[in-house]
Amino acid sequence: IPKMFSVSHKTVFVVDHCPYMAESSRQQVECDVLTKSRAQGVIPLAPVSKSLWTCAVECSMEYCRILYDIYPKDKLVSSFFLHLFILQVNYIVSDSEFHILNSWRREDQSTHELMSALAAVGPPNPREDPECCSILHGLVAAVEALCKITELQHERRTTLMDTADRVANRGRIICLTNAKSDTHVRMLEDCIQETILEQNKLAAGSDRLMAIQQCDLVLVHIHPQGEDTLVSDRPKKEISSLLTSEVHSVRAGRHLATKLNILVQQHFDLASTTITNIPMKEEQHANTSANYDVELLHHRDAHLEFFKSGGSSDINLNKFAYMIRITVKSSEHNGTNVCFKVHQFVFKKLKTDMSPLCCAGDLHMAGTSTRENGLKETITLKWCTPRTNSIELHYCTGAYRISPTDVNSRPSSCLTNFLLNGRSVLLEQPRKSGSKVISHMLSSHGGEIFLHVLNSNRSTLEDPPSISEGCGGRVTDYRITDFGEFMRENRLTPVSESSHDPSGKLPAERAKAQLERYTRYWPMIISQTTIFNMQAVVPLANLIVKETLSDEDVLTCQKTVYNLVDMERKNDPLPISTVGSRGKGPKRDEQYRIMWNELETLVKTHAGDTDRHQRVLDCIIACRSKPPEEEERKKRGRKREDREDKAEKNGSKETEDKSWQDSERLKGLLDKDEQESEVIKDSPDSPEPLNKKPRLSTEEVQPPERAKGPVSLLTMWTNRITAANSRKHQEFIGRVSSVNNKFELYQQLKDENGMDVHENGKATR
Repeated sequence: IPKMFSVSHKTVFVVDHCPYMAESSRQQVECDVLTKSRAQGVIPLAPVSKSLWTCAVECSMEYCRILYDIYPKDKLVSSFFLHLFILQVNYIVSDSEFHILNSWRREDQSTHELMSALAAVGPPNPREDPECCSILHGLVAAVEALCKITELQHERRTTLMDTADRVANRGRIICLTNAKSDTHVRMLEDCIQETILEQNKLAAGSDRLMAIQQCDLVLVHIHPQGEDTLVSDRPKKEISSLLTSEVHSVRAGRHLATKLNILVQQHFDLASTTITNIPMKEEQHANTSANYDVELLHHRDAHLEFFKSGGSSDINLNKFAYMIRITVKSSEHNGTNVCFKVHQFVFKKLKTDMSPLCCAGDLHMAGTSTRENGLKETITLKWCTPRTNSIELHYCTGAYRISPTDVNSRPSSCLTNFLLNGRSVLLEQPRKSGSKVISHMLSSHGGEIFLHVLNSNRSTLEDPPSISEGCGGRVTDYRITDFGEFMRENRLTPVSESSHDPSGKLPAERAKAQLERYTRYWPMIISQTTIFNMQAVVPLANLIVKETLSDEDVLTCQKTVYNLVDMERKNDPLPISTVGSRGKGPKRDEQYRIMWNELETLVKTHAGDTDRHQRVLDCIIACRSKPPEEEERKKRGRKREDREDKAEKNGSKETEDKSWQDSERLKGLLDKDEQESEVIKDSPDSPEPLNKKPRLSTEEVQPPERAKGPVSLLTMWTNRITAANSRKHQEFIGRVSSVNNKFELYQQLKDENGMDVHENGKATR
């Protein structure tokens, strides 16, 4: 909160509107430079110069424009301009008042509102008496404005309630005036200090005012070019615990614009990036193109994000092409521009000892005195081929709004229009050798242009290797689908200011508490859980992790438990994983015991939250305690299964013994049939034997497989299955009474009619 309401939260501009501000800045502006051809005998237009007032208004508006572009909200600017109002009486008595152009309301925070108010104020009147005006009235009004509460401060004070004292009230006053001397400057500082103390006393007894905790005064003394001044520069100085002051003596014109451009970067943590080699067609020659440079301002973190993403290294500078272009002008170089490029690391080292240089000026300054030696840093990035798709945004580590330094220039206008039409431009670091490194990208979103920081290293958003395709001994049965659902249920979303938690917990604390509840018992592998693989347990698993349960939730959980009891009574199968195990796995009774243990473990982790959670646990414990007759039935079932298993194990041995017994029985029956046939044939009263197929000899009868040698695995398995199946149903009477696997049909016809049915279908007596 103190960072949110820092000194940069409030900025008050106080621009002098006295008659001496109507003086010329003596910086000439050529009016016919755009004339393509000049006819003979035509007198060229005389150059014009801006007034001090015009220079102050233009530079202050540029300050506000940059601020509104990069910080569209929560950064407030208020402007005051001193305005003369004369009363004519018998004696000429003059008085002055301040004119307020806007307020702290958000609808007033725009360049359009300020320009409309400036048009109503008009330029100062040079014929008025300068003694009738004083800048003190505007400074007093600025202190009063800082004591007023902004909408954002009011919202924070009302939402924090008991901790409203944590909302700070800090601000900055930027005064553009023409001071007389250093003594005059000290008098202005003393006046502001006294006004702050008086306003703090008034704010202590008012609910609509806030006491000022810190105020920064930035006094910019403007004087025409070529004119000496009695006001000297002074770095930031602490006047008291409430007031700090700094003085800048700047010549009007482009020097004032550069000074305010540097100040806005210092006040709001901005940095400069220059895009070079921008191809652009010439207006005079449509078939040719030239390369231009455009300087952009943005938040300083756009460079810090690049450093943190691995794009720089102070240890290995030869791989680092992140350059800073510096233009220095000093009397030591005979007033000539000296432009050079250094590494960011080297610049930080040089910045500690730059006493001969002052942060004033621009990249193209003309000859100046030692006081206005220029130093300005900017990051140089090279234009790349524009891209129509924005796939590079997936590897973005930061996005920051930008504002052109020279918004009215043709290169800046063409670049902004190009980006606002939906195009994206990649920016690379200038390198002498090696492959190019693309570190930033320009793209627009919703009518605003952003500078995106791209990760030059391997992206953290690349598709990870599939964990379902393991090799060796890696675990591959992760609950991937369940984990995706878990992430969807625990997504973080921006909390609305209207939502209020009765418990008083912060949204971040509530999110951590929910994540802790969901992960108290959450197996990561499918084979380690049973209940999370059962669709019947889903209602209970989704409800038990809630912070509070309603009566309907408890009833739903109890119904889920009763359904599990019914499944156990019906002996329904459970989704028990048999990965890595041999055999059929655990028995049905053991499966349900594992399921109940896991379900009880899950509910126990949440039983201490509320009484309703405990009721669900009590229901599970009550359902697990079986009556004695149920336990006896379970024991009998287990004994029967054990007997079946033993019988199956001994099935192969019994089958072999039975096959030997069947072989002997078949052999005995064949011998008996042969003896009977011989007796019948030798009897004189016996009828003529039937025409039957000759019987096969004993040697021709297929003996059991055991007689051929070792029994195959298929035969053993078939015999085992056959033996097990034979005990489960009544055997067919024909197969039981068959002789040599043959059974004579229609025997009752023979008994009734005395007929014998042969195989060829003819009957004989």
